Order: sequence, then C-alpha cells, then structure tokens
Amino acid sequence: MTDSQMTDSQITDSRMADSELYGKQGFGQSSGFGDRPALLIVDLQVGFTDPEIFGGGNILDAVANTQVLLSVARHCKIPIAHTKVVYADDGSDAGVFCLKNPALVQLTEDAPMSQIVAELTPQAGELVVRKTQPSAFLHTQLAAWLINKAVDTVIVAGCTTSGCVRASVVDSMSHNFRTIVAEDAVGDRATAPHEATLFDLSQKYADLLSTEQIITHLRQQ
Repeated sequence: MTDSQMTDSQITDSRMADSELYGKQGFGQSSGFGDRPALLIVDLQVGFTDPEIFGGGNILDAVANTQVLLSVARHCKIPIAHTKVVYADDGSDAGVFCLKNPALVQLTEDAPMSQIVAELTPQAGELVVRKTQPSAFLHTQLAAWLINKAVDTVIVAGCTTSGCVRASVVDSMSHNFRTIVAEDAVGDRATAPHEATLFDLSQKYADLLSTEQIITHLRQQ
C-alpha cells in the first residue's frame, strides 16, 4: 500500500512506527551546531523554480524562506556558498546523470534557466560552485573552501530535497561537517520524495531545523 492509498491516520501511524523503530536502534540523535557555521544554497536556479522546466512542488516556498535565511547569514557575516548545475555548451562534460534526464544539458553557463534566481543573486565574497553531479562536494572546490574558512557546520537550503540537496547533505556529513537542513528552505517537485528524504536525512545525516530556529541561533552567536 502506498501513501496515496492510505488514510491520514494510517500514514501518521506508519510514520510514528518508523520513528519508534529508528529511535530504538539509536538513530535520530542531534549533531548540533559547532562554532563556525556556513550557509550552502543548492541549485536555486531559474530552471529548477519553473514548473515548465525542472521545478514545481514547494520549491518556490523554499526560495522565499532561503531569501530570509540568506539575508540574516549576510548580516551575521558567515561564509556563504551557492551551487548551480552547469554543463559545457557542447555537452562534453555530461555524464550518466544526463542519461537519466537528457534535458539537463541545456543548463549551460549563459542559458537563462541556469542563472541563480534574482532574489538570491550572489554577492562579492560568496562562493559560486559550478557542478555537473548532484553533490555540491563531488569534484568541486567546496570542501577545501569551507575548511580554509574554519567552518565546522554547514546549513543547507535549496533544491531538490530528494536529489541534489540529499547528495550534498550526505557528502557534507561525510566530510565531517555538522550539517543542518533548513527544512522549510528546501523544496522538491513532489511531496512524497521531499518528506521521505527529510525523514531519512534527520535520522542518519543531519539535523532538521526551521529557518526561524536557525536564524535565532545565528543571531545569538
């Protein structure tokens, strides 16, 4: 039986049972904040916010909440990195990821759909990571940049929750960064993978906090 075939009470009961099982096995502990956080905004590009291209679902809500979080991060002067999926004009760097969705090769450097949305336009001093794979860390300068800035905690916002956000969160933790997912500042084109991914990330790889909770912590530093 899928979620779409279950009643609301059955879904709630199933999720409570899942949480209880994970808890009994010791999952779901908090890694918390360290002393030096950074903000990582994953792939909030025009194409991923447009339902006619790669967007949909609650991604626009994620943009709005990320905008608030970004403003506070700038005020608090923490390191900020943005990522964007970008391929060569001739597609020469496209790999298996593009076999799963060939339209991704349209995300070239100058394509309008490749640009970071105007509300989140990077400022001087903020890193822009160009990537061809889901993870923000794979074959990029991100980890070295964070280490150079003595970062120990990575706050993650962006899209999609089940795709590039998930891959980036897992790799962030794998690089031994405490990792916080801004749960209302990440979005996906479909609800089921979004919610399932948040549950899984919270149990094994990251803490989930609202933008309000994260902002409160940043302002108290």
